[in-house]
Amino acid sequence: MPERHADRRAKIVLLILLALALVSVAAFLTLGAKGSWAFVLKFRGVKLFSLLLVAYAIAVSTILFQTVTNNRILTPSVMGFDSLYVLVQTVLFFTIGSGAVAMLDPQVKFLAEATLLVVFSAALYRWLFVGAERSLHLLVLVGIVFGVLFRSLSSFMQRVLDPNEFAVLQDTLFASFNTIDPTLLTVSTVIVALATVVGFRLMHALDVLSLGRPTAISLGVDYKRTVTLLLIVVSVLVAVSTALVGPVLFFGLLVAALAHYLVANDRHAYLLPAAILVAIVCLVGGQVVLERIFSFDTALSIIIEFLGGIVFISLILKRGAR
Repeated sequence: MPERHADRRAKIVLLILLALALVSVAAFLTLGAKGSWAFVLKFRGVKLFSLLLVAYAIAVSTILFQTVTNNRILTPSVMGFDSLYVLVQTVLFFTIGSGAVAMLDPQVKFLAEATLLVVFSAALYRWLFVGAERSLHLLVLVGIVFGVLFRSLSSFMQRVLDPNEFAVLQDTLFASFNTIDPTLLTVSTVIVALATVVGFRLMHALDVLSLGRPTAISLGVDYKRTVTLLLIVVSVLVAVSTALVGPVLFFGLLVAALAHYLVANDRHAYLLPAAILVAIVCLVGGQVVLERIFSFDTALSIIIEFLGGIVFISLILKRGAR
């Protein structure tokens, strides 16, 4: 009976989140629209699809990463992923300049950045999670060390940049959900779809992996192969979202924490859809509120990072209290 009650609650929560997501999408497409509907819907539709793609990639990658690590505090961004993106952008501006960067083909640049991020993250995560079992303190320490290293190298190169070059670089490093390049959507969609197919074939093992490494192995899961494939999927999804909108440190943590709290069910059949819908409501709904209702000049990413940082601190304090 308790399990049936938990499933019923999870389904009700999913229906409510789905309704909120649909309302957010409808409001984004129609609220404040003027002029030709054909133009408005086409223009907003491209932006909406970009937001949905980023929301999906961040939500799924965070839930999968937390399942593999068996920890709700760690996220790919916390492990130094965003710092590497900042370093890559800084190296480009430092070596060839903003003018040459602007002349680069967007799709080639996107694929190169995504490939580099995937290779780094896959190698790091495989070392951390596939070999001998590591402690939580080591995982956090490695993430902090790499993050500090990448930020230090970036800061050193930024200090010797021309002020004009530095100003342009800062614009590219600030996460923005308003300036997603539509030419990259097709490539990003194909990459995310392929990663989704691989991840979907491993769905049956996710609930077992969440029980911990020893339990998963004892129940017959090919732990090394499964974790390696999941980490590749996570790396691809995070690389795509980061290359599209820039570094977003705490958004995945915020989405995952809200999904766990609302669903109150560890089954991934409920948890993954809930995280995706929460991400859509936060991104699309938040964009509607800021742009169409309050006309705020601030970026949505600032608010998301602020709230996500509060969630991260609360999770740390909660775990410490235990």
